[in-house]
Amino acid sequence: NKKANSAPMEFYRTLREARRSGGTHYLYEATVGAGLPVIQTLRDLRETGDDVTSIEGIFSGTLAYLLNVYDGSRAFSEIVVDAKQRGYTEPDPRDDLSGVDVARKLIILGREMGLTLEMSDVKVESLVPAGLEQGSVDEFLTRLPQHDAAMKARFESARSRGKVLRYVGRLTAAGDATVGVVELDAKHAFANIALTDNVVRFVTARYNANPLIVQGPGAGPEVTAGGIFADLLRLSAYLGARL
Repeated sequence: NKKANSAPMEFYRTLREARRSGGTHYLYEATVGAGLPVIQTLRDLRETGDDVTSIEGIFSGTLAYLLNVYDGSRAFSEIVVDAKQRGYTEPDPRDDLSGVDVARKLIILGREMGLTLEMSDVKVESLVPAGLEQGSVDEFLTRLPQHDAAMKARFESARSRGKVLRYVGRLTAAGDATVGVVELDAKHAFANIALTDNVVRFVTARYNANPLIVQGPGAGPEVTAGGIFADLLRLSAYLGARL
């Protein structure tokens, strides 16, 4: 569902037309935020007449974990290996570190807003060092320590100014979409989250001075299953089931 809904617009339109012409329902809440009601919240805002100005958030539990744990005392490459052993990353950590998965989620949200976003429209900062995109996973993990100094320098620079590093996706109503590491004040809502939390902030006409925030675990079998089950219950209600 995530790849289908972020595929090229031609395929996306074909998918939507198949749903309309077939009179079917197509639900995919868990594609963004696992069990968090991110897509439904966006739909509710728009369907009740609110104007969504921007959406930003931490959309990857893996990248949230890596940058939450990293404090400069351990090598970043060591934390990546540890996260892989804990099952927090994909079998190939580059699938997380590339930022492409976060970009797909922004595309899904953008299309829910009526934007015609393509992957090429999203500015993505990859945390996979240049030259390590190819090769086996073992080779990648063996060579990753060569790039620890660059991450530490970036971390120390941010810390010297009272900032923290977070991997954030940002999307505006004008279609500007960016994914990458940003420096945030230590008091920022995104700076103080649980290790693998996702957090999404909606800035709208109604929620302007005080944006609407959806936050909670963004990964794991239980919460993902909960998101899928919620869609199943919603589908059952659409089909007339008495719940």
